Amino acid sequence: MIEILLELLKAIGRMFMNPLLYLSILMAIVLGYVRVKRERKFFKIRILWGWTELIGLIKEGIWFALMISVLTLLFGLTQSIELLFFVTAFSILGLLLYNFHLLSPIVLMGLSLGSLMVMYDQHWSFEWLGLTIQGVDVMEGAAVTSALVAGLLLIAESRLIKKHGMNYASPMIEKSKRGLNGVAFFTKKLWLLPIFFVVPGQAIDAYFPWWPQFSLNHHQFSLVLFPFVVGFQQLTRRSLPLYVYPKLSRAVLILGELVLIGGLVGYFYPIAAVVTVFAGAFFRLLISYIFKVRERRDVYAVSAHPSGVMIAAVLPDSPAEKMGLQAGEIIRKVNGMEVHNELELYKALQINAAYCKLEVLNHKNELRLTQHEVYSKDHYRIGLLVVE
Repeated sequence: MIEILLELLKAIGRMFMNPLLYLSILMAIVLGYVRVKRERKFFKIRILWGWTELIGLIKEGIWFALMISVLTLLFGLTQSIELLFFVTAFSILGLLLYNFHLLSPIVLMGLSLGSLMVMYDQHWSFEWLGLTIQGVDVMEGAAVTSALVAGLLLIAESRLIKKHGMNYASPMIEKSKRGLNGVAFFTKKLWLLPIFFVVPGQAIDAYFPWWPQFSLNHHQFSLVLFPFVVGFQQLTRRSLPLYVYPKLSRAVLILGELVLIGGLVGYFYPIAAVVTVFAGAFFRLLISYIFKVRERRDVYAVSAHPSGVMIAAVLPDSPAEKMGLQAGEIIRKVNGMEVHNELELYKALQINAAYCKLEVLNHKNELRLTQHEVYSKDHYRIGLLVVE
């Protein structure tokens, strides 16, 4: 048991030897800096703290990583060092290219599995820092475990998009073809999922001879805590993130379930797992493309409106948030006065320094009333960002 505990500690230590960990941390810092700079450019104030992306990098995905790790260890889903090497390489490439569509788990698995197949077919190999990388016969089980792990990670990706994606939807002002101001919402986010993988090595087989294994024909295993990076980016214009992200999340969830089923079928018919991984990668990119094309139209869900002041964003923990105000809603009256621009809005707020009473049109064009405490002579205290 002491040897197993030592192996666990070594597995954790191996994660800190992976350059992908540090590059993802650096990129999370950059994402926060770029977002804050963009928000201050358009609205003179940031919406979220600049370190929010870094804090959420591990915090938001840790429970998913723990659950997937339990499953990979429980069922002994082995992964070759060669496959993890290529996942690391393609993850770094996606980060450097600043294209997070490449950082979907199934896309990374597809690229990595394809590389192993080509190297195996061409009998290629190379050395990197003393490690020999060579092709693997994916029909011997690598495709099965890749499909199963990719399916689990896709399901985690869908849940992360649904639960946290909208929180990072940052507004920015664009000009429509008619010269009017419209608001687009842009999300670019990374999640780090440290997952335990079983790899060919030592220490476990001696104590657990019943340990299930797929494909690698080895009798000894060791553990690696691998920093799997999941990336997400999406731009919305004609629809609010509130409505787009749940649909996108649902599409990714269904794809993840299908990939998981394909991996299970691949246990009996290995070719099915190979097809599943490559088809899954294609359809994940297709999902991103479809949602991207839908938002290309020169129509804005949030733009200047003649009937009142359109809300572009709401600051966290502000009176506006506590009143339940949302981006895309229209403020018609403040303290009984009609408002049509930001200046009129804040003048009307000074009428009552204790309470602010708003008449708001929601997304369904239904009228509702709300009120909350506000502070006089404080331009941003109510927490509203508006578009004129």
